[in-house]
Amino acid sequence: MSTFSHQPVVGRVSLPDRTRSPWWELGRRLLMALGILVGTVLLVYFDREGYVDGNDPRNEISLLDAFYYTTVTLSTTGYGDIAPESPQARLVNALVITPARIAFLVLLIGTTLEVLASQGREMIRVSRWRKKMDEHFVVVGYGTKGRSAIDTLVSNGHRREAIVVVDPSAVAVADGNRDQLVVIAGDATRRGVLRQAGVEKATHVIITTDRDDSNVLVTLTVRQLNPDAWIVAAVREHENVPLMRQSGANAVITSSDAVGRLLGLSSMSPMLGSVMEDLMTYGEGLEVAERDLLVTEVGKQPQSLPDQVIAVIRDEKVYRYFDPVVSLLARGDRLVVVRPAKELPWAPRPGTHGEDLADEDDD
Repeated sequence: MSTFSHQPVVGRVSLPDRTRSPWWELGRRLLMALGILVGTVLLVYFDREGYVDGNDPRNEISLLDAFYYTTVTLSTTGYGDIAPESPQARLVNALVITPARIAFLVLLIGTTLEVLASQGREMIRVSRWRKKMDEHFVVVGYGTKGRSAIDTLVSNGHRREAIVVVDPSAVAVADGNRDQLVVIAGDATRRGVLRQAGVEKATHVIITTDRDDSNVLVTLTVRQLNPDAWIVAAVREHENVPLMRQSGANAVITSSDAVGRLLGLSSMSPMLGSVMEDLMTYGEGLEVAERDLLVTEVGKQPQSLPDQVIAVIRDEKVYRYFDPVVSLLARGDRLVVVRPAKELPWAPRPGTHGEDLADEDDD
């Protein structure tokens, strides 16, 4: 579960499909270069009888001399004061030390170029992502609730590229990238982090952290940055629902009460508990969906439709299907229905996808 209690990394954008950090790659290559250096030093020192030192009358090659010769040779400086003299030493230089010199230079120069190129590519990727990011979803917290919310969005046709996760946890960042999501590493209670997520252009914000106080603060910040966003927030305690709504949340889900109610129903009526669990589980059995009203359904009673209508949305208000206000369906209504999960959740019904909606003008 994701929390916001520890020190965050402020506003770093982490895009998916990045396997390793360029600095990790730099460290690995430097170790390889050091291995070539040490190996060459030992090779020269063990074959020191085959070398001559023009500055030493005794012609003794010490370990320090071997290190000196290796560094000037691998770096192509080559002062010439120490040189291979015996045929064996010259052969080793031609077949071993010269390829090692090439590998040494390739590692150092190639690593520098790769780090610079990798950073440049990453900057270009982030720049392109920012230009395309508009009317997207921002999900705060990548714990169990955040993952479930994203799975539901993706299952209902929303692209993963249109979802941005905000979470300070390094584990959440890695998990989100592995799931092909863009993750902003940082604390969502900070304006700068939310701006990095493009919250000003987001159409929906889902807040799923495990602390109600953090959720309230995030909701207030989001609402200040984007007055038009649809904010859905989770709270653990029912007593915090009014506070969350006053902070600007359009919808509030009480996680502890929902779980407790499901547990109570399952204990008193196991079959009813199974049905409720079925409705809350995506992809199997029954689903709850919202759909448009068809032209052919105008003027009918909600109970007479093929779908099992449980509520009608009219003028931005929700009415139960038995409410006298919606006894006859009118143009512009939307229906909340229970239907088989195998059907498209947001489609009218199989075989009716091409029909006109009730809020469209008749030809």
